Amino acid sequence: MSIVVDKDKCNACETCVSSCPFDAIEMKDDKAFINEYCNECKACLEVCPEGAIKEVKIPEPRAQSTEHRQKLQDYKGVWIFAEQREKKVTAVSHELLGIGRKLADELQTGLSAVLLGADESEAKELVKWGADKVYLCEDPALEKFNDDTYTEVLSKLIKEHKPSIVLSGATPIGRSFIPRVAARLRTGLTADCTSLEIDKETKNLLQVRPAFGGNIMATILCPDHRPQMATVRPRVMKKGEYDGSRTGDIIKVAADGLTSRTKVLESVKEVSEISVNLHEADIIVAGGRGVGGEKGFKLLEELAQVLGGSVGASRAAVDEKWIPYSHQVGQTGKTVNPKLYIACGISGAVQHLVGMQSSDVIVAINKNPEAPIFSVATYGIVGDLFEIIPMLTKQIKEAKGL
Repeated sequence: MSIVVDKDKCNACETCVSSCPFDAIEMKDDKAFINEYCNECKACLEVCPEGAIKEVKIPEPRAQSTEHRQKLQDYKGVWIFAEQREKKVTAVSHELLGIGRKLADELQTGLSAVLLGADESEAKELVKWGADKVYLCEDPALEKFNDDTYTEVLSKLIKEHKPSIVLSGATPIGRSFIPRVAARLRTGLTADCTSLEIDKETKNLLQVRPAFGGNIMATILCPDHRPQMATVRPRVMKKGEYDGSRTGDIIKVAADGLTSRTKVLESVKEVSEISVNLHEADIIVAGGRGVGGEKGFKLLEELAQVLGGSVGASRAAVDEKWIPYSHQVGQTGKTVNPKLYIACGISGAVQHLVGMQSSDVIVAINKNPEAPIFSVATYGIVGDLFEIIPMLTKQIKEAKGL
């Protein structure tokens, strides 16, 4: 059922506007209009003096034709896009092979990887991490990432081989060109997934991601189009099992006639005194607004160096320009999964917790005993971080004999 407005009967009295508890009724062109906030509470049905608001039955969706179902059945297999940088496969590719192997086994199908711009030795490593096949394009033009060329090659391969599922990391590279691939293939794409499962009845891919600021987890399906495409947050999936004796097929792919509107002239790495390899870090010391400024982050840097870890930050600290964005952890930053996460002066907003709450051990240091960060912390320390951090650093140095 759905709530609709009969525009012929509506006289723009606006009585219904104030009756809606969800602000779902507004005026457009002197007529009442039901917007997307409608929860179908039916409070408006009785207040309209003209009877212009009514409840109507929505027709059942038309069943898929036999021909359409057959076309969907033509798509088989699970693919992952294996990202490389400087011709070395990144860790997120191993994580994708881990979840890809699980999905492929459940569907009783094969797992393939697509590797662009690297050499055969890296392709063999992907096989050892779980891939049954690797589509390898060694063309030098693909060594440096370019949206146009990567989109062209991957789209062509998908059209030719018809995989049912295509996964990529939600990295700057994946986020940049995978939406272009999905648009070219006229299929759906779910971004920043934190969980992937197979529906036991329909065999569709259940794509789970945070929504509404991380307050709920939304499950998204793409039942009518193939391939089913998703980008996966780094460090939320476990790596596949490495088997040095494993063998598979490496299929060489040509990249003839590649065209691009742009050319990558040079790649420049960000230079920072603080380690920012957060995705790979086993230990992260993170600071929030309570750190107070750049001097406060110097204390965190000292602790991180003693522990052999990296420095992270909440969005509040990044917005204050105390530390570069590359250190940001959270929904709009990086998702991390270290063995130890020390949160210093971080209150624990939902958007930050989404990015770090899967850490093995969380130590929270905050003056406010009611701070939300303590609800996810393994250990909590209520106190002044400017007293606690130097004490921790000193004790660890003495324990290590530094």
